[in-house]
Amino acid sequence: MRCLAPRPAGSYLPEPQGSGQCSTMELGSLEGGYLELLNSNADPLELYHLYDQMDLAGEEEIELCSEPDSDTINCEQFSRLLYDIEGDEETREAYANIAELDQYVFQDSQFEGLSKDIFIEHIGLEDVISESVEMLEEAGQKSQKRPFPEELPADLKHRKLAPPSGSLLSCLSLPAGPIHIIPTLPALPQGLWQISGAGTEVSSILIYQGEMPQAPPSSNPAVPSLPKSPDRPGSTSPFAPAAADLPSMPEPALTSRANVTEDEMSPTQCREAGKASRKPPKYPERVEQFCRSLRDKYQATPAGPEDILVEVDLMRARLGRSSSKSLERELVTLDWAEQQPASGGLPGVLLAASDGRRPRETQVIAVLGKAGQGKSRWARAVSRAWACGQLPQYDFVFYLPCHCLDRSGDTYRLQDLLFSLGPQPLPGDSEVFGHILKRPDRLLLILDAFEELEAQDGLLPGASGPMSAAAEPSSLRGLLAGLLQRKLLRGCTLLVTVRSRGRLAQSLSKADALFQMAGFSAQQAETYVECYFEHVGAAHHRERALALLRGQPLLLSHSHSPTVCRAVCQLSQALLEQEEAAELPSTLTGLYVGLLGPAVHDSPPGALEAVARLAWELGRGHHSAMREDRLPEKVRAWAVAKGLVQPCPGAPETELAFPSFLLQCFLGALWLALSGEIKDKELPQYLALTPRKKRPYDNWLEGMPRFLAGLIFQPHACCLGALAGPAVASVVDRKQKVLTKYLKRLQPGLLQAGRLLELLHCAHEASDAGLWRHVVQGLPAHLSFVGTRLTPPDTHILGRTLETAGRDFSLDLRSTGIDPSGLRSLVGLSCVTRFRAALSDTVGLWESLQQHGEAKLLQAVEEKFTIEPFKAESMKDVEDLGNLVQIQRTRSSSEDIARELPAIRDLKKLEFALGPVSGPQAFPKLVRILEAFSSLQHLDLDSSLSENKIGDEGVAQLSATFPRLKALETLNLSQNSITDVGACKLAKALPSLAASLLRLSLYNNCICDVGAKSLAHVLPDMVSLRVLDVQYNKFTAVGAQQLAASLRKCPDVETLAMWTPTIPFGVQEHLQQLDSRISLR
Repeated sequence: MRCLAPRPAGSYLPEPQGSGQCSTMELGSLEGGYLELLNSNADPLELYHLYDQMDLAGEEEIELCSEPDSDTINCEQFSRLLYDIEGDEETREAYANIAELDQYVFQDSQFEGLSKDIFIEHIGLEDVISESVEMLEEAGQKSQKRPFPEELPADLKHRKLAPPSGSLLSCLSLPAGPIHIIPTLPALPQGLWQISGAGTEVSSILIYQGEMPQAPPSSNPAVPSLPKSPDRPGSTSPFAPAAADLPSMPEPALTSRANVTEDEMSPTQCREAGKASRKPPKYPERVEQFCRSLRDKYQATPAGPEDILVEVDLMRARLGRSSSKSLERELVTLDWAEQQPASGGLPGVLLAASDGRRPRETQVIAVLGKAGQGKSRWARAVSRAWACGQLPQYDFVFYLPCHCLDRSGDTYRLQDLLFSLGPQPLPGDSEVFGHILKRPDRLLLILDAFEELEAQDGLLPGASGPMSAAAEPSSLRGLLAGLLQRKLLRGCTLLVTVRSRGRLAQSLSKADALFQMAGFSAQQAETYVECYFEHVGAAHHRERALALLRGQPLLLSHSHSPTVCRAVCQLSQALLEQEEAAELPSTLTGLYVGLLGPAVHDSPPGALEAVARLAWELGRGHHSAMREDRLPEKVRAWAVAKGLVQPCPGAPETELAFPSFLLQCFLGALWLALSGEIKDKELPQYLALTPRKKRPYDNWLEGMPRFLAGLIFQPHACCLGALAGPAVASVVDRKQKVLTKYLKRLQPGLLQAGRLLELLHCAHEASDAGLWRHVVQGLPAHLSFVGTRLTPPDTHILGRTLETAGRDFSLDLRSTGIDPSGLRSLVGLSCVTRFRAALSDTVGLWESLQQHGEAKLLQAVEEKFTIEPFKAESMKDVEDLGNLVQIQRTRSSSEDIARELPAIRDLKKLEFALGPVSGPQAFPKLVRILEAFSSLQHLDLDSSLSENKIGDEGVAQLSATFPRLKALETLNLSQNSITDVGACKLAKALPSLAASLLRLSLYNNCICDVGAKSLAHVLPDMVSLRVLDVQYNKFTAVGAQQLAASLRKCPDVETLAMWTPTIPFGVQEHLQQLDSRISLR
């Protein structure tokens, strides 16, 4: 690509001395203001060449053009120059001064910034090309007055350079090559693009592609040697070059945008067009060799039964404010209808945060999920997908398990993190590392199992600061902090997988995109079972294995987790190979006892206890991996042979890990059940059912409480005795008594929703009739799970508990994320007489029941559903309520007998709290459906002090509905920006509510004397009104006296709150003395 740019022809910047060669400029300090540069002999256009000579001479040879008065720089050098200007403070200051000079000299309001950014924003080529030729010619003959220095923007020194990705270089995909800058060309031959600005004394800037033609000996005549472009279809510009002139550019990039609007040609489309036109880059041989080795390493990773992948959607996640004072942010539990799967598969996930991404800014993507849901396997699948060529936007992908990064020391460098610390290190030299530093946007870095890093909040800004230079040594925590704070490898993509435990560490709270890994549905679990038995060569057992799984509904619901699903497959395979009457256990504890029981028979003495103790100790330290020397040689050999531990995927042979997190939890619970080192009185804290204010237990092994209850309470012979023998019976009996006493002291009705669910799981795992009876009898009649995630196992155990209780319950299932099948199973129970759930989820359930012809169940669910009270806090809430009303109206029009939905018929309290931004937009939608709520008694339009600001127009719309709201008793219109206009309209409509309205609040509005007079006039007609609040308005003593006089005609009114700062205090006291019902508080 050649860029031909003339020098200014005026006297503001003098012509450089010399002819053919590039003159060397002797410049002093560039720290002065624009007036110093204005009075100097410096040519701003030559500063690019000067910088290139100083900084790039040692890297690349500068190509000099043989034409007179021409300079040449390379496109890559030019782009790197712009980034260096942005990154170096001293250079940025120097070029900021040039920007000020350019702002003063080249300011022209005709082009609105077209030419003023010639130096600092890549010459503004996108805007230039979109201008018409007529404007260019007309503007070339005009001159505008330049502003004085004091009229210029004050913050020009800190203007940032526009990144190259948004420039014409990427938008038009011009191939790399030298850029020629030659002086004035007064005549423009056909075949070149012209960019010029009036008032700049710059005749033109020419962009030419191909071999550089011979320049003319003089700058005055035209340039006849430049090729001319023949006419061609699709081009409306006489300056558009032909395809033959620009052979390496595709035809669509050269044609005019005659039929494409500016909105249609987005920057993203420009970048994609540029990518499509580029040829695959040619990298140095050493870099290519390293890439091949990296791809071979990922492709060579063996895929066993544990790596069977059933496609599961990644759902977009959101963070909300924590209810505590912690810096962590909580995950918002979305309703089922709100959950949005990531579109586009794996590429869509990696591009999820790129829409608003600025160039050279690190993109952080966090993938969350419960333990055992396959996050690590998915992360390894990403690296294998890159190795197979599915992610061509990345040159390098580094997969780094975080257990490899939790090391001490301050002698690590960035190249150590990439090449030496990951699994199966590959040697990388300085050439490969230098290539990565040059193109960090082509790098994908995967940090797997981020929860294994201790004290993740130590990676926050303000912690031990990360090294800003990649070559400086630092601790591993410093390097990770630099990556997460976007200070190292700026522009790379950082993919982090982390276990979700309700809250997200602050170090990841500002991730560009958040996704949550959904578990298996029942159908996906069955698909996994089929794939498993086909993979192990036992396809003939597939149908029987599915029958075994369907026979245990609890295990089927637990198969929501891929880890449990794989364990079920392993036990089913072992049972079916014995050719006996097989049956799966009904608890998770029985499942893992069945898996480990056969392995214990030939174990070395004390081997199981040693492995269990190690699992407990690692869990206390938030780790699942260990060095192999942590186990004795014989114990290690037995544990590896039986599958209790295994080499870390892709890690050195010295690293071992537990195959699954749930197995580590089971082994940790086994150690608590067998160990004599744990005091009996300390055992209840590990159930984590009651909060502790002092030294709360860190339940990192979150699956352990259920296993502990199962191991302690289940019959000794078929549970703990099968693993440890009869010798431990006395120890277990003593611990069982301690836990029984603790659990029977618990009051289930006082527990939080999450802990109540955990108690139900523990009671089920214990399989103890007395304990189960105690828990069921203690359940309250109303169970609220608002904001608590309900997984399929939670739904199943809750339904089983309600069925065995033998009495009626009401459920609140809002913001639980319950799936449609779970919602149907709960609300379909005869013991559930009333329930609340998300409107969108409930309507979806009704539609499903109607499609399947289950009219009886549909009618029962409609009768049970309630929305009382309803609080609209978002636009979605108003829309969902409107959909519910629309369903009723549709049914009423299609049925002979109009039948109201019980949820609409019984609604008595409606709150509106959308705030001053969304409130005025959503209120008209609410008004249109208010008439449907004939039983409405309480309408609060200032719920939670939201200041909805519906204004006079909203009051007018609301007043029109009063004749239908016959039961309305309370109307709150506080803080809604109501003036005299709205107050008069309200007063005119209030007689429609005279028989029912008890309380009316107009607190903190803008009502003046006219509005107060209207209210005073209608007040005697409000025979049922008891309380009127008009405090903090703007009426004066005149309006107050009118209200006080009207109050004397209303003997049934109990309170008139009337204090306002616009009324003299003496007048208020006098009015209160006349009538004690006037309140001034």
